[in-house]
Amino acid sequence: MQTQLSRRSVLKLTGLAGLGAAAAGCSSGPPSGAASWAMWSSSPAERKVWEDFSAYVERELKIKSVPNLTPSSGYPTKLDLQLVSGTASLVTALNGTLIPTYAARGAHRPLDDLIAQDPDFALDDFYQPIRTISTFNEQTYGIGFDVAPTVLYYNKTLLQKQGIALPSRTEPMTWATFRDLAEELTRPPDQYGFSCAPAIDDLVSWIYCAGGNVMNADATKSALNAPEAMEAIQFVVDLFVKDKVTPPIANLVTESSLSNFLEGNVAFMQNGPWQVVNVRKAKFDWDIVPFPAGAAGSTPRVSGSSFAIPAKVRGDDLELAWKLLKTLTSKGALDIYARAGRNNPARLSAGSAFKPPPDNLGIVQDILAGKVAGGHPFDVTTNWNQVKQLLGQDLPRTFLGQVTVKEAIDGLTPRLDVLMEQHQDNIRQASARKG
Repeated sequence: MQTQLSRRSVLKLTGLAGLGAAAAGCSSGPPSGAASWAMWSSSPAERKVWEDFSAYVERELKIKSVPNLTPSSGYPTKLDLQLVSGTASLVTALNGTLIPTYAARGAHRPLDDLIAQDPDFALDDFYQPIRTISTFNEQTYGIGFDVAPTVLYYNKTLLQKQGIALPSRTEPMTWATFRDLAEELTRPPDQYGFSCAPAIDDLVSWIYCAGGNVMNADATKSALNAPEAMEAIQFVVDLFVKDKVTPPIANLVTESSLSNFLEGNVAFMQNGPWQVVNVRKAKFDWDIVPFPAGAAGSTPRVSGSSFAIPAKVRGDDLELAWKLLKTLTSKGALDIYARAGRNNPARLSAGSAFKPPPDNLGIVQDILAGKVAGGHPFDVTTNWNQVKQLLGQDLPRTFLGQVTVKEAIDGLTPRLDVLMEQHQDNIRQASARKG
């Protein structure tokens, strides 16, 4: 039986002890009996999707829907404040990279008992990668609403203009072929072959394709200094520093692969289907293909997001929360999400609602279903934000040629090992509560 954390314990774990009193004093929480749910929303297009979701919830549940929308950048902080003050919504959205963090803290409850007691809920209608991403310590903490692999966008107009054959719609090109194409299509200062973000979130896809990872198999040590990871990082850094097939980086903080691609002078961009809605604004013809294949094949990062239930939700509220969560992740709701082009829905049965452009959009479902190429669920730790922050300190400097890949990794490894030890401590503490 899971032991509930005290308010003081949660404050300590979230690092928000100084804010707890203020949060409790200034927020009364969602109205009783309403279907309240929290989600990030940073644009009018996103808000429209969640308004449609809200209307759908009210039609299905016959009660008032109260969406608590927050800009993406401020969502985790606001959610932390609401969790420690007991004012969180009945259901909260969680990015997959944060599920282990909240689960290890005891801030959200496992859902396995609710799933087992509900014969009408079909977990096998959700893609396996999102089920993996939503699991921590062998328990399910979220039900997915989107999931997608990283893919390769390409400027079809630019390739055709240069007389270059379009890449295969289903067969991933090799790294060598990709680099050759990027070099052939680079004509500085007006045209470049490739664009990606100089950060671990993009690097990790290349690392997975090389057969490596950020951490070892049991997440006790860093694995960035392993040959596979080193090869992958060096390959991408060389595209920037040696081959110079990428637009020059003016600012590491503001560098945007999407902006570079939308300008129309970049041939290939690494990104996810979540950018389809933005790339549709492009004034040129474009499409997507599977991610380039390394030694381990085409196995790029697969990311996803889920809805979860805070641990403090109990009794009648828990019954309503489960009904709400099922409604928010139902085929009807995810069809709304897919038609808006926000991302690939997490349900297999909702996949057909995600319509072109691009023409080859069906490749996303084929990759997730294992029919074409492949993918690797994003492996993260219970302290992933700290890991990401650490890797964001020195690793981006390699993209500027300021330090070598070996120098950066040698400096990061001891500190990353410390974070892996902290991660293991978090798991042990979570297991003790579970016991």
